[in-house]
Amino acid sequence: MEKAVFGAGCFWHIQDRFNKVKGVLSTSVGYSGGDTNSPSYEQVCTGNTGHAEVVEIDYDPKVVTYSELLSVFWACHDPTTKDRQGPDVGHQYRSVIYYFNDEQENLARDSMIKMGESGKFHDSIVTEVQPIKEYHKAEDYHQNYFKKKGSIFGLI
Repeated sequence: MEKAVFGAGCFWHIQDRFNKVKGVLSTSVGYSGGDTNSPSYEQVCTGNTGHAEVVEIDYDPKVVTYSELLSVFWACHDPTTKDRQGPDVGHQYRSVIYYFNDEQENLARDSMIKMGESGKFHDSIVTEVQPIKEYHKAEDYHQNYFKKKGSIFGLI
């Protein structure tokens, strides 16, 4: 089993997308990239903690590769909008890839270059690629939100 962590706007949506990928064993939503220890959702929503809303993915690399997970990441949001995805605005909704090792970093950076050169996007990609420093699991009511409540936007 290996781990991946991605931020692509509201974590409810991206968790739902990754839960549908064969080889993904489990996911959880939480916060990474900030300065506050064990932040709450309310604190992260202020935009003052520096955290991004993220999904942590446990996956079987024999079934799904990190590169395939990156393809899902690029497909489930607009990586050209800084600190915004759809109606969600703020630094906590930034596009970010947190890597655990050199291989993940290299694959992330290579895939970002390829996406930028693909012509799919008219604007430059603003996705951050950072080493993972911490992951704080979000409150229980955020976990698998769409499975519990359904999509509030009819997007999924």
